[in-house]
Amino acid sequence: MSVFTAARPSATLWIVATPIGNLEDIAPRAVRVLRQAAVIAAEDTRHSARLTRPLGIDTPMLSLHEHNEQARTEQLLARLADGDDVALISDAGTPLISDPGFVLVRAVRRAGFPIQSVPGPCAAIAALSIAGLPSDRFVFEGFLPAKATPRAARLAELAAETRTLVFYESSHRIGKCVADMARVFGAERQITLCRELTKLHEQSVSLSAEAIGEWLLADDNHRRGEFVLVVAGAPVRQETTPSLDVDALLAELLAITGTRPAAKIVARLTGMPRNEAYARALEMASH
Repeated sequence: MSVFTAARPSATLWIVATPIGNLEDIAPRAVRVLRQAAVIAAEDTRHSARLTRPLGIDTPMLSLHEHNEQARTEQLLARLADGDDVALISDAGTPLISDPGFVLVRAVRRAGFPIQSVPGPCAAIAALSIAGLPSDRFVFEGFLPAKATPRAARLAELAAETRTLVFYESSHRIGKCVADMARVFGAERQITLCRELTKLHEQSVSLSAEAIGEWLLADDNHRRGEFVLVVAGAPVRQETTPSLDVDALLAELLAITGTRPAAKIVARLTGMPRNEAYARALEMASH
């Protein structure tokens, strides 16, 4: 791939978050950036046109998706080198979060052009904020593998993870995904399921993994839309230090050293008062 070097960058790549649901959710700054950019790189230009047209944004669009990102990156680097600002949007939410854009951002950064973020909606963060599960430390897993065997294998790798887990899932796999979680994580593992976030039919329920599976089966509408699953981490295991057999330890030490050094070591390892350890060492040494 060609490398465009920008000694004095005069153009910017803008990473613009766009509404997951209602147009009212778009920030005025995002509208301004999309209007002023020379070109908008969009995952699906037809879908994105439904966002831009009602807002009076007539900026030319260019498709950028997983199948053409490498070639489009070349074109967009050339546009930046010519002094054109470029805006990147995805179908909805924040670009690069389970959406294309990484190849472009990496190349633009290497070429020396500035990159700025216009923050806004992100389904993973929105779901985490309402899940009622610990959010100080979490793991974003995105989409699990589509096929059953690799999906179960990945869940098994995460079964002991103590941080809150965040997944995306599609409507046609949500039932199987939750069933696998109940089997691998345990039926009682707490899950908050968020469906159609910020849209007309938004729902969220917090239940055990087994109960979430039953909820999905109870109504066909429960399995429609786009899903975020926020899963409680595994319980933190309290590691216990095995109790030491003081007499056995003293016997081993007395075989290689004197009573005072042996008592000192035992006191340090077991927390026993040193005078008690010394008295016991003297007693054992005298027999």
